[in-house]
Amino acid sequence: MPVHQLPGNPSLERLRKQAKSLRRDARAGMPHALGLVAEFHPRPPASLTLSDAQLVTARMYGFTSWPRLKQHLDTIRRYSRSPHQVGAGGELADEFLRLACLTYGTDVPGRTRQADLMLGTHPRLAAANVFTMAATGSYDALGDLLTEEPDLAVRQGGPFAWEPLLYLSYARLRAPGRWVESARLLLECGADPDSGYLWEGLTSPFTALTGAFGGGEHDEPAHPQALELARLLLRSGADPNDSQTLYNRGLGDEVFTDDTTHLELLLEHGLGGGDGGPWRARLGPALQSPRQLLRDELSTAALRGGPNRARLLLAHGVEADSIGAHPVYGGHTPYRLALRHGHAEVAEVLASAGASTTPDTTDAFAAACMRADADAVAALGPEPLARALTTTPELINYAAEHRNAAAVRLLAELGFDVNHLLHCTPLHEAVWNDDVETARTLIELGADPRIKDTEHDSSVLGWARFGGKRQVEAILRGLTP
Repeated sequence: MPVHQLPGNPSLERLRKQAKSLRRDARAGMPHALGLVAEFHPRPPASLTLSDAQLVTARMYGFTSWPRLKQHLDTIRRYSRSPHQVGAGGELADEFLRLACLTYGTDVPGRTRQADLMLGTHPRLAAANVFTMAATGSYDALGDLLTEEPDLAVRQGGPFAWEPLLYLSYARLRAPGRWVESARLLLECGADPDSGYLWEGLTSPFTALTGAFGGGEHDEPAHPQALELARLLLRSGADPNDSQTLYNRGLGDEVFTDDTTHLELLLEHGLGGGDGGPWRARLGPALQSPRQLLRDELSTAALRGGPNRARLLLAHGVEADSIGAHPVYGGHTPYRLALRHGHAEVAEVLASAGASTTPDTTDAFAAACMRADADAVAALGPEPLARALTTTPELINYAAEHRNAAAVRLLAELGFDVNHLLHCTPLHEAVWNDDVETARTLIELGADPRIKDTEHDSSVLGWARFGGKRQVEAILRGLTP
């Protein structure tokens, strides 16, 4: 039974309206509604009542009943936070914390440095309250306070309504602090090693472990004592099946590296096993199983080019032909992903581990293009090229994303559009990587710097300025008004 994805930050009122629409459409004999009833109702009735429609709605999102779905929405409401939307202007201690911590929405370069300046001007901020003590790693002051009031270790407060352990793990300050020792104090006083929140209600919890490792779509820095802090949290009982950590350090990492440090630590403490911990107990089917997290990690290694990650995951029993659940994998096996994205070493690692290695002509064509092997492309004949131009025009976007200027040039010569708009153009990809060679190649081949992406409605120059991509910005400045 395929399950639909519940929208981010879901509204109970919107789901009620959806159930009412389903009842109306089913009674009117609409095929799509009747299909949903047949698929998701355990005993499809002749005439759909509202409670029947609510049951179908719940089951299509993976919940056994409407009350279970409502319970899930209550959980989201309880843990949802939007730290990136908290504005300036609060009390001095709150403003310091707002600037000192990663928020995954306002983490522009230099923002946390403002907190350092505030601390230099107002050193007493470090001991203003339990939250600033945690953020600054003020071990002695924190110890004195918790001796008097140990319950403060689990109290929520500050600008983001977080527990102290979250301010500690998401703070990014230059001034040295005794963060690991301070975290141990909090844990000894009852702080939850799995403490976390749901960013804007999205069902991938941002835990203390997530904060320690950092990473993400804007290359957010890790905590100054990341490994020691993460190790302490895991030894204290934090569940290693941390979906947001895996996303931030893998699929969602702005600058992907084949570093396996975080994976080794998580695997050492049981990543891929167990029941998924307290967050999966709270969120149920909205959170992937531990085993599926590992399958997605192998697909990420194939998609983004991580042979070391692939070896590590295969050594821990991940199936070579496993399928990642995220839509970006397109339902392809890791081997096919590696071929299509030009990661020959990953493909060899997977083949050695027993992956199915009979590529179709589309895969062979993509692999040859990503190797910039014009002779191999020609040897395949005209049919794969004609098919690829129709079915996979985004190959040139992938080549740009992977800093493969030679493949970009070959694909353009074969007729691929240098301005192909996937969610952005190949030039956007090169700009975000600050990849001068690929950007120059695309511009030479006719890329239009005025085209805007579909998500942010921004030109490549806007991307360069927002991301601080100074090298390509210098090239673009003279090309766009």
